[in-house]
Amino acid sequence: MSDSGGTPVLRAPSHQVSPRAIPYWTVSALVGDALLVIAATVAYVLVPDVPGWVGLLVLLLALLAVAHVLVMPRIRFQVHRWEVSDTAVHTRAGWIGRQSRIAPISRVQTVDSRQGALMRVFGLASITVTTASAAGPITIDCLDDHVAKEVVARLTAITAAAEGDAT
Repeated sequence: MSDSGGTPVLRAPSHQVSPRAIPYWTVSALVGDALLVIAATVAYVLVPDVPGWVGLLVLLLALLAVAHVLVMPRIRFQVHRWEVSDTAVHTRAGWIGRQSRIAPISRVQTVDSRQGALMRVFGLASITVTTASAAGPITIDCLDDHVAKEVVARLTAITAAAEGDAT
């Protein structure tokens, strides 16, 4: 693709993550935010002679946590995209900031999949593509478990057929 002046334009990766990413990210955020709010509340209650404005900060923290749990998963789902072609791995991620990463297949060194306990409950898995890059690995989060297996197999086949030594 290019704009009217002939300058190449980067298009978004073609695939969305699994719709089950929304409840997964919601539960993950809920657990983490709840622990933070509980710890802040316990500290506020147990520490003697705390000024009243600290209680307002704890309340503000709780309100921000609720907003985070309700808003973040949906925004992340709209933003997160991925694509694997015969020539490159392309991802876009983020929910406040955006990060796009493209790695040529010739730079891929390893392909790993990960499925934590909570991901397993939601039938999700993530793929990490390690490249010969100082920027670090590329991660494709929250794919359906069977899709992740297919992508790992495809990447393995593509990289095995690609010439080069990924350095």
